[in-house]
Amino acid sequence: MRLGNTVIDLSAHYDNRGIQPPDEPGEFGFNIWRNTFPAEELPEPGSIVEVAGTAFAFPPRPAAGGDNIRCRGQLVELPAGPTGGRYDWIGLVGAAERRTEDEVELHYRDGSVSRAWLRMSDFWPQTAAYFDEPLAFRTASMRYPRHTHRHHAPALWQQRIAVVRPEPLAAVRLPDNPAMHVFAMTAVVDEESRLAR
Repeated sequence: MRLGNTVIDLSAHYDNRGIQPPDEPGEFGFNIWRNTFPAEELPEPGSIVEVAGTAFAFPPRPAAGGDNIRCRGQLVELPAGPTGGRYDWIGLVGAAERRTEDEVELHYRDGSVSRAWLRMSDFWPQTAAYFDEPLAFRTASMRYPRHTHRHHAPALWQQRIAVVRPEPLAAVRLPDNPAMHVFAMTAVVDEESRLAR
């Protein structure tokens, strides 16, 4: 992981179970039809994974709440980290129940707030990235409530939210848009662009 990048612990905010182990019943359902990603085709729960050059903490096996955030306006606090909260991007791993875009609020440590766009492509099998995000993970099958459908290949994508102001960030407020799901978040320092300044 590059110096200054901070993996964000989202476990207190997880409220949806979208990753289902084989033969494990329970209240799973990424969408209203209760489709889920097969756990055995994704990284080990709780592991650090790299997507398009950014390290993320893959969701741990849920004990209670879930493995992703269904966006309903949650306020996710950001640690100051080595950079004192000065970040260039907020990286996410997520997907939407249908492609969608909405605004997030960036809350700065001086009390000010700015808005930025979060755009998420569809998780649905064989669907391409509508917003040109990098692919994070694509499984070879998808779970339905009563069976696993082979050759259905749903996707998780990597999104980036630009932090255009140099002030230290304190938190990110996610959209109130339950079609959007966030599995992982990392606050990113773009070292190359900083060295070029």
